[in-house]
Amino acid sequence: MLVLTRKLGEGILIGDDVTITIVEMKGGNVRIGIEAPRSKKIYRQEVYARIVEENREAARWNMMDLDTISDNLTVRKDKNGKN
Repeated sequence: MLVLTRKLGEGILIGDDVTITIVEMKGGNVRIGIEAPRSKKIYRQEVYARIVEENREAARWNMMDLDTISDNLTVRKDKNGKN
């Protein structure tokens, strides 16, 4: 991990297209500004961790659940007269 000390108004350049600037320091909090192309996805760390966890949960399918869904789809096709 790279640890840097920055003062108000100073920044950090990441690659050629991301700039992080210290905007405000007040009461133990630091506000930062991030300039990046719109194509870059920027998340707060705790939000990103939640997204990753929810994606993992969504990917954990029980095979019995998948079999039930598959069976239900087959029944619907048969009732509609389609194969």
